[in-house]
Amino acid sequence: MRKRLLRIVFAVALILLIPLIAMQFTDEVNWTLGDFVVAGLLLFGAGFALDMIVRKVNTSEYHIMLYVLLLVIFLLVWAELAVGIFGTPFGGD
Repeated sequence: MRKRLLRIVFAVALILLIPLIAMQFTDEVNWTLGDFVVAGLLLFGAGFALDMIVRKVNTSEYHIMLYVLLLVIFLLVWAELAVGIFGTPFGGD
């Protein structure tokens, strides 16, 4: 369990390095600490859910269906937080 958790944390850290490095070279990427925390939580949650799907689901049909569902939910939440496509109070500018 600990090894899987460390892999997820390492993957999330690597993904979050992308905007951190981009911020050093351009003003187009302007993330705050809160942005990194929310993105990290969202990525960690998706990684943990993916790990649970891999461990608990036995059939490949359900694997694929749940992977796609997880990806769609992740992308919709990310888009809502970034630009506010649904108009919730959590939406971006």
